[in-house]
Amino acid sequence: MDPIILSATFMLGLLAHRIRLPALAGFIIAGFILHTMGFTASENIKTVGDLGVTLLLFTIGLKLKIKQLLRPEIWATGTIHMVCTVLFFGAIIHGLTLIGFHYFANLSLGSALLLGFALSFSSTVFAVKIMEESGAANVLIGKLAIGILIIQDVLAVIFITCSSDSPPTVWALVVIALLPVARWCFSYILDHTGHGELQVLFGMALALAVGAGVFDLVGLKADLGALVMGMLLATHPRASELSDSLLSIKDFMLIGFFLNIGLEGLPDITTLVLAVLLVLFIPLKSALFLFLFTRFDLSARTSFITSMTLTNYSEFGLIVGAVGVSSGWLETKWLMIIAIALSLSFIAASPLNMFAEELFEKCRNVLKRIETDSPHPDEERIPAGVAWQIIIVGMGRVGTQTYDILREFFGDIILGVDADQEKVLQHKELGRDVIYVDAADGDFWRGLAELGSVQINVLTIPSLETKLYAMNMAKKVGLGGKFIAVTEYDDELDVLREHGADFAFNTYDEVGIGLASDIYGCLDAAGIVLHKIRHIE
Repeated sequence: MDPIILSATFMLGLLAHRIRLPALAGFIIAGFILHTMGFTASENIKTVGDLGVTLLLFTIGLKLKIKQLLRPEIWATGTIHMVCTVLFFGAIIHGLTLIGFHYFANLSLGSALLLGFALSFSSTVFAVKIMEESGAANVLIGKLAIGILIIQDVLAVIFITCSSDSPPTVWALVVIALLPVARWCFSYILDHTGHGELQVLFGMALALAVGAGVFDLVGLKADLGALVMGMLLATHPRASELSDSLLSIKDFMLIGFFLNIGLEGLPDITTLVLAVLLVLFIPLKSALFLFLFTRFDLSARTSFITSMTLTNYSEFGLIVGAVGVSSGWLETKWLMIIAIALSLSFIAASPLNMFAEELFEKCRNVLKRIETDSPHPDEERIPAGVAWQIIIVGMGRVGTQTYDILREFFGDIILGVDADQEKVLQHKELGRDVIYVDAADGDFWRGLAELGSVQINVLTIPSLETKLYAMNMAKKVGLGGKFIAVTEYDDELDVLREHGADFAFNTYDEVGIGLASDIYGCLDAAGIVLHKIRHIE
């Protein structure tokens, strides 16, 4: 049965991808279709899905630094939003109970607030998958969204712990006390695992056995353990490499999570009506996020895109609902209602996130009005006073080498752009003119167009979608100059040229040319003369 399920899931995922929707939307729809055909989720699929979520939280931890959570735009926004959402949803649901609305009969005020709490979460799994597909996981938007989600998850863990009949054991304090020692041990091991299968095995063992396993044994949530294990290694130089090594395994396992949502079953008409009603409230969650983000001086675009990422319900809502059912605070039917609302929210949010940039551009003039007058320190503007002629977007290894060589030829007329704040700071310390900007930000390209001096735009960012959007936006705002795009895949070269790239290159082709040039230079410097040998047939 599982091979048939996986084959159908692939076909629906591929179809979703071809119509420019996230593949996960296809996975969920595949689950619903398969359920109508009599298929159910096997234990294998459920187990794989659970392991995928655990690995996801581990990789999130690898990218998360504690100091990020202490920023007011994260902890304050997350906390205020949850309190307001719980009170709003609780009041609406309790109001429907008081007026005698049939479906909400017998719900006390406490039960209404519990439902509001369950619906206040946004999905970590959905948001991270969306950000990874759009290339936004490491930019400001991604850091904000992940920070908010971590705040929500922590509050959920506190609630579940306090509501549990079996609270954490005394050994939980011992585990927490040993974390600094564990961090040193795990860092030492990671230094000596190499770059192959041992590194992958170490990451999986750390997430699934040490993190999830040990935390579960002492009465703490297993997923929290995986997150903490990742956070212990977040500052390690090879944290990103470890995360990348687990990427394919994690993505495959998460298919089980999304597929299982659909395979859980179709609702009856009453359940479906209630679920749709709950989904209609989601825009209010987004609007509140948008308002709160702008109060902390974030730009309208950053606030809008981040809010879109959080526009959904969460699997944590199911966990909270299950706690309510087991404690007798909620009827069992509410678990199915929350599950269907969760599924529908994923399907509705998928196209919203896919076209979030386009939606913002259409509403830009209205949304800009709610910005504060003080710019956020993490949102840099183009430095004034220099007529920049060459722009390099993406200051990784390829972008940095390109920057350095071009500066030797043309001087200080080159501006580097990158969405990784730490990388930008490193470049600035080394004397390079680099600013912290998301390449998908339309206002950045408008600023370049206003300069009127740009002659060459070099795109070395990995995401094809971001490169295409950047070129489209640049031409839309009237930015002149040639566009040069770099990619790792041959099949993307024609796509880049068709969408406006004047020149497109494969990174690996250029590496070979550069290596051959360097070898020739080394031979010449060493005075080594090689003689050609004529092949004689």
